Parts: sequence; C-alpha cells; structure tokens
Amino acid sequence: MTLESVLETNESLQKEIKYLKEQLAWFKRQLFGKKSEKIIPSSSEQPTLFDLTPFSKSEDVEEKQIQGHTRRSFKNKDSSKITFPENIPVKRTIIDLKDHEKICPLTNKPLVKIGEEVSQKLAMISASFYIKEIVRPKYAAPKGAEEAIFIAPLPESFLTRCKADESFLADILVKKFADHLPLYRQSEILGRQGIKISRQILSQWTLKCGLALKPLYEILVQKVLNSKNLFIDEVPIDMLDPGKGKVHQAYMWVIVGGENENPAHRIYNFRMDRTHKNAAELLKNCNDSVVHSDKYGAYEALANKKLFTWCPCWAHIRRKFFDGIAGDPNFVNMVLRKIKYLFMFERIAWNRSEEERLRIRKEKEIPIIDELIILVKNRLYQGTALPQSKFKEALGYFLGLIPYLKNYTEHSYARLDNNVAERAVRPLVIGRKNWLFLGNEEGGEAAAIILSLVQTCRALNINPYEYLEDVMRRIMSHSSQKLEELLPGNWAKI
Repeated sequence: MTLESVLETNESLQKEIKYLKEQLAWFKRQLFGKKSEKIIPSSSEQPTLFDLTPFSKSEDVEEKQIQGHTRRSFKNKDSSKITFPENIPVKRTIIDLKDHEKICPLTNKPLVKIGEEVSQKLAMISASFYIKEIVRPKYAAPKGAEEAIFIAPLPESFLTRCKADESFLADILVKKFADHLPLYRQSEILGRQGIKISRQILSQWTLKCGLALKPLYEILVQKVLNSKNLFIDEVPIDMLDPGKGKVHQAYMWVIVGGENENPAHRIYNFRMDRTHKNAAELLKNCNDSVVHSDKYGAYEALANKKLFTWCPCWAHIRRKFFDGIAGDPNFVNMVLRKIKYLFMFERIAWNRSEEERLRIRKEKEIPIIDELIILVKNRLYQGTALPQSKFKEALGYFLGLIPYLKNYTEHSYARLDNNVAERAVRPLVIGRKNWLFLGNEEGGEAAAIILSLVQTCRALNINPYEYLEDVMRRIMSHSSQKLEELLPGNWAKI
C-alpha cells in the first residue's frame, strides 16, 4: 500500500468518524437532551436596542429594591385565582347552633345574631339529561266538511328525524374536536349514566353534522383565502381503508388567514395525499397574497412561479442549524445567536405601529440577514462540511432560501415564522393520538369542517358549545345570502 493511498484512507476514515460523532451527538440530544432551541448569549453579546427596549413600566411590573440593584418581578395576577361566571347557581347550606347553644352561658339570655361567616366551594353534579317532548294537538274538521286533519308543523331540525337535540349534538362535537374525547369513550361515559348510544350512531351523527355545516365552512374558506396573509401547514392523519383492512396515510392541510399578529380564522382541508397538486389547488386563487410556510417543495415550486409572495419560516431554519450543531459548534452558535436577534427585534416591532415595524426591519433586521447570508455562503464554499451531515444539510437549506429570506420585511403584516400555522396544527396532532384514525374520506371532510369552526371559536375566545348549539338551531331557516352572519367572529356580535 502506497503512502498516498494510506493518506486517502486516513482522510476518509477521519470524515466518517466526524460524521458518526455528529450523528451520535444528535441522537443523544434527541434521547436525553433539552428539546428547547433557546440560545442564551452572554450580556456582552446582546445587540444594542437603543430606544427599542421591549419592556416598559406598567401595573403588571413591580420593581423590588435589592441590595446593590433593582430587580423587576412580573405579577401573574390570574395564577392563584378561581373565577366563577356571574350566573352560576348558588345552593346555600346553613349550619347553625342548636337551640340550647343559643343561650349565653354567663347571662342565661338568648344570643344576638350579628352576622354570618360565608365560605364558598365549587361543587358539581353529573351532567343531567332530559327528554325534549314536543306535543302537537291534532284537530279534525266538523261533520259535513271535507275530511281533514289540522296540526302545527314541527319546528325545523338540524338533522331530520334525529333522536338527538342540537344541544346534545353540540356537546358531542365539542368533546371530540375541542377536548379530543373519541366517540367510543363518549359512548362509555353515557353508558355509565344509563344512556345507551353506540359509537356507530354517534359517528353517523357527527358525519351528518359536519356535512350539514359545509355551506358555512365554504364561506369561512373564502374569508381566510381573501385575507391575503396566509399561514399554511399540513400534517399526516391515518384513514381506515375498509376494502383492504389497512390504514392509509392521508393529510389534513391547515390554513390560517389574517393581518394581525395572531390571526384567528383557520380552515382545515382533508386530502388523500400530500402531492404538489393539492397545494396548487388550495392556493390557486392566492395571487398577490403573502404565504408563510416551511420549505416543502410544493410551496417553493409555486413561489418560483411568482404566484404569491413566499415567506419561508425562520423557525425551521433555526431548527436545522440546531440539529447540525455538532458539525461546527462555534459557527452554529454564532448563527443561532444572530437568528435569536431577529426574533428579538420582531417581538419589539409587533408592539409598534406598522410604519415603525417596517423601519425596525429595514434598519435592524435586514443587516443581520445580509450578514448571515455572507457567513453561510463562505462557510459552505470552504468545502469542509461533510456531505451527508446535518450541518451540511442546514447550510444547503439556508442557501436555497436566500431569494426569499427578506420577503417578510416588505409587508407590515407578514411574520418571521410560520408558528401561527404550527399552533393551529397542534390541536389536530393531539386529537389524532386519541381517535387514532378517520373512518373514510367523507369522515375526513366532516372532521375538517367541524375542526375549522371549533378551532376558530377557540382562537376568538368564543365558547364552541354555545356557538354550535345556536348556529345549528338557526342555520336551517337563515337566509343563504346572509350565512356570513353565522361565522364565529360575526356571531359573537349578534
């Protein structure tokens, strides 16, 4: 073996060792390390914010004088409070002295009542049910007249010939799609109270409710897509394939729309797969929109066609570098600190006016992005990063997004990340762990419709049970031209 071949083998082995060490460090961090991506720089590394300090004195901030310095402490006013609604019923239990104890032992005279000591405890009774019986007297025409029966018409029902009232249906939907309680558990809970309803019947009612609410859902879809500021993500969800007895992986797409910091209106859209065709169909009418997403190829392909302004997620960029930290710890830590500064400035910018927000981005954030681009390009061109390493993957991920990294700085309502959509996905992820899979494609569509309405209610701080019960009673007789009045945000104003 020649010296040249030995050196080549040694270099190859060194690269392999470095690659395996990086993989081992990543696996250790996944198993035993902290999942947080937070980087806490030393005080000397903090950026100068000048007059952009994010904290100001308010009634929620208290300054404590400690020997040698002043410390700020933030009061969490609601952490130890229990609040009750104003209309909660009160059942009084009076615990009084016995008659012979109401005599003063010293004077042998009756005691005088001077007040009461009142203690309150929150109590509950199990859910109560009742049969809603609708009685309609029947009348017949007098003798000699044509035979006829007269009876008042039944009030309109959300589900025709359904044995469940709208109040009961709303409770089923909220428990499943807000509280993540699968139907078989609801059936068991009802059974303990003497009400026997099979899971199959509950499933049929849920499906029919979803499809009956579809006209309202379609209006919500248009409202979200017309907002011109969209956050999109997709998550796998299992669907039962009855013909094959297997589980097929389908997808639920989530789109959130709105121009404020935390948009509330969200739609879920069920699809059988994750093909680029589905992304193109969902976003086909989003010209002139700003779209936030991760670097899924479907969004990147649409952005390359200039169909919308694409804002890739900086939180995903940060995660890529965090995963590749073992490849070059010093370089990655430097990149992570600079990304942290971007998020710090954004937090400040969203507390300012739209004009001030754009100014902060132009003066403070764009220079950081330019610096990151130079750093990553130079580091990649050095050629020392292992081809298959997560560090090299992070560099390539960043490099591919360079044309779009500053797009968010040009629109006051755009965001640095796609966390709005990530938060909208979370309830679905929790839910699928409980109800495991969807029964069929029609069930996926119904689930998307109900999820959209329930999760939009939650984002708007509207009680989804009160909303669904009221809307299900109204929608059948409501004008089809004015269905927008029944959307969660508009319903709250009625």
